[in-house]
Amino acid sequence: MKKYLLIGCSILFFGCNDGDLQIETVDFDSIETVQSCNDVSATTENVLFKINDDEALILNLPSELLKNEVSTTEIESLVPGSSQITYRIFSETVSSSYFCDSPPPLTPTVLKEIEAEAGSVFVTTTTEDSITYSHTIQLSGITFLNENGSRITDLQISEFGTVTTSIE
Repeated sequence: MKKYLLIGCSILFFGCNDGDLQIETVDFDSIETVQSCNDVSATTENVLFKINDDEALILNLPSELLKNEVSTTEIESLVPGSSQITYRIFSETVSSSYFCDSPPPLTPTVLKEIEAEAGSVFVTTTTEDSITYSHTIQLSGITFLNENGSRITDLQISEFGTVTTSIE
């Protein structure tokens, strides 16, 4: 019996590796708030982000993607290409001040940063008053690859969120 216990403990002890940070899911669908440091504008590049405790999903949109006009079809932007999506894991809970303060705070620190290797950003624009426009942003086929070349599975980020712009 002791022999089996020793073998079992040895397998557990030598089989575990706490030094490798394994990312298995990227889930931001439950986070409804899309944040930005500046007012979202149709005439400039926009950096939008969603925070989920110690994780962040950062979306860089080119200036021509959000338009102050109603769209009859979805407007597509390729990733990588015109748009960029970055996934970060931090050492502790992160807040919007990390992204918006200049210089950024010293903590939390970035433990892992992965840029999307493939996918598309789709934007649909509506308006109610011809002054304020709502842009619904969806993500499709987003692929993150870790340093080992493995695809991050169980990607749950199809609905990024909605942002508004107005005629200036």
